[in-house]
Amino acid sequence: MKEQIQNKATELFLQQGFKSVTMDDIADEIGISKKTIYAHYSTKSKLIEACVSLLIEEIKLGIDSLKAENLNPVVENFKVKVYVQRMLKNEKTSPQYQLKKYYPKIYNKIRNTKFNITQRYGIDNLQRGITTGDYRANMQISFVSRIHFAGLLAIKDKALFSEDEYSNNKLMDYLLEYHLRAICTPKGLATLEAFLKDNKKNNEV
Repeated sequence: MKEQIQNKATELFLQQGFKSVTMDDIADEIGISKKTIYAHYSTKSKLIEACVSLLIEEIKLGIDSLKAENLNPVVENFKVKVYVQRMLKNEKTSPQYQLKKYYPKIYNKIRNTKFNITQRYGIDNLQRGITTGDYRANMQISFVSRIHFAGLLAIKDKALFSEDEYSNNKLMDYLLEYHLRAICTPKGLATLEAFLKDNKKNNEV
């Protein structure tokens, strides 16, 4: 039952937002009493933290699996992006923004975890890209990985990027392409252009 509660709650949080979904909503969706939820999670905050922590761990494992495929570093970025967006259900309601606004303690805790995962993956990708000749060798890797992480946080700020003007999916696309064009060598840019051209018709990136 605990796993069922967590899975349904995660689905609803991603679809409607952490603030919008109530414990009653979750109970109604599963067909149980709210009391049953509280037997497993004494507060909504504890349920949210459990849901987000598990989701991030699942995303981490998925990224590790993609890394194991030894893809071209440029292509790998897009594969990771598509995978993360799928796991986050394309973030229809910007749950990260609601998490930061209404549950700042959880947000800050999760942010540190996300930072560590992103840095580990990002630095590995940058180093391999330099080795393969797809990325410029004359860049400060730590700075580039951190500025990219900062961009991932910034595009979730609805005061900067309103949902009326930008969809979450498009923001991810714009940021990744911006990031890659800044670090790619001519070889990497050729790979990027070919990948974008091949996948545009399938609407995969």
